[in-house]
Amino acid sequence: MTNRPTRFVARVLATVFTICFAVTAATAADYPTKTVTLVVPFPAGGITDSVARLIAKELAESWKQTVVVDNRPGASGAIGTEAVARASKDGHTALFTITSHIQLPALNPKLRYDALKDFEPVSQVALSSSILAVSPSFPVNSTKDIIAKLKAEPDKHAYGSYGTGTTSNIYGELFKKESGVNMTHVPYKGAAPLVNDLLGGVLNIAFVDTGTAMPHLKAGKIKPLAIIGTQRSAVLPAVPTFDELGLKGFEPYAWMGILMPAGTPEDVVQKMATEVRRIVKDPAMQKRLTESNLEPVASTPAEFAATLRRDGQTWKRVIEAGGVKME
Repeated sequence: MTNRPTRFVARVLATVFTICFAVTAATAADYPTKTVTLVVPFPAGGITDSVARLIAKELAESWKQTVVVDNRPGASGAIGTEAVARASKDGHTALFTITSHIQLPALNPKLRYDALKDFEPVSQVALSSSILAVSPSFPVNSTKDIIAKLKAEPDKHAYGSYGTGTTSNIYGELFKKESGVNMTHVPYKGAAPLVNDLLGGVLNIAFVDTGTAMPHLKAGKIKPLAIIGTQRSAVLPAVPTFDELGLKGFEPYAWMGILMPAGTPEDVVQKMATEVRRIVKDPAMQKRLTESNLEPVASTPAEFAATLRRDGQTWKRVIEAGGVKME
């Protein structure tokens, strides 16, 4: 008699484990079972949004399931990012984000999520570079010119970024420190509105990603003065790197990537990762990304996780060197 309760409990636990295993397996096998949402924590119109929509379209065609892009801008990406961290852990909500994801922790200790612990890395999609650019009417043609002008006219000029705490803001503050100039920071809600004001002459100086700026660079509507990275861009070979100009700290590239809420079944994460890598490795997609001055990556979840950890430390050092703070 004394063994009956024990045997009953054992049978119940075995049944529960079997059901849980079956549900997990079915989830991975059938995924996706409904609309998949890629949350972009920035406004529509920028290069991040454009690439997210390219990936979403290919995923939808492959899976025969609706895949939508949901733009949730605000707080330098923190609003949309937090929404994904709190989303259902079934793989139907993912974050399509950029480097600011691992920059914000060094800028804002009050974030209501952990950039590493609250997410499952899926795949790094592409690397991006940024430029120091000016409007065509601004009377400078080189970095040397703009430094001289800013020193001759202190506190008279402003530079724009696509948000406080974003990569472009970090580059702007680092540029000020490295060159010894002073400019007012004007944060925008994304790269698209920033470029619009640069084109319209509302703003004369900006740090902007080359993907968003490329059409206007080709049309001669924006003047590039310097580019980040360890070597010149094949698309903009005439533009010198900051390092060539003696300005340090501008070496790390920005990136785009996909993450899911922590706790999403590993099989589901792997299924999306495999599909995203296939899409990014497709020659047609590689051509489109390269034409936007993006370097295709297509990493595994483990590789992306290593990148997040490494880049988090790298950007923390850059942020501290530039004295960048949330305003």
